[in-house]
Amino acid sequence: MFEHIQKTSFAQWREVMATNLDGVFLCSQVFGARMQARGRGAIVNVASISGLRASTMRVAYGTSKAAVIHLTRQQAVELSHFGVRMNAIAPGPVDTEMARLVHTAAIRADYHDAIPLARYGGMHEMAEVVGFLCSDAASYVNGQVIALDGGFDAAGVGLPTLRRDLGPAG
Repeated sequence: MFEHIQKTSFAQWREVMATNLDGVFLCSQVFGARMQARGRGAIVNVASISGLRASTMRVAYGTSKAAVIHLTRQQAVELSHFGVRMNAIAPGPVDTEMARLVHTAAIRADYHDAIPLARYGGMHEMAEVVGFLCSDAASYVNGQVIALDGGFDAAGVGLPTLRRDLGPAG
């Protein structure tokens, strides 16, 4: 939902919070309890780069994803004693069906300009990191948020014009 903060209704706000935050909370309670009973497990919450940096017309979405990030850290503190690890991914723009529906050509071009890797991520790239976080290879990773965004968060304001002057990305 792209809506200016002053035009976001409370009903829209609650719908986004119910989906993005309440859904994560309820699912992690159910599956966290099962993992706690087994004495081990890993949950990876899906936040968003919008939870790490503010964005135009994303007040409800960005705030809900920032809350998912804090919830992940809270869960890590409370569940790790029981052998359950909690982490989150914070995807930037990913080439999904929904992104293709809501991101116009102009928005896609803006993202390509703002992302140092100059492209959207792939769903397989998100899945690879989730798989790693759930694996024994990540047995000491807990309470972390990994931005999967092609460098979007690291770039800050980005200055795409200066990056273009450097030449094409590898």
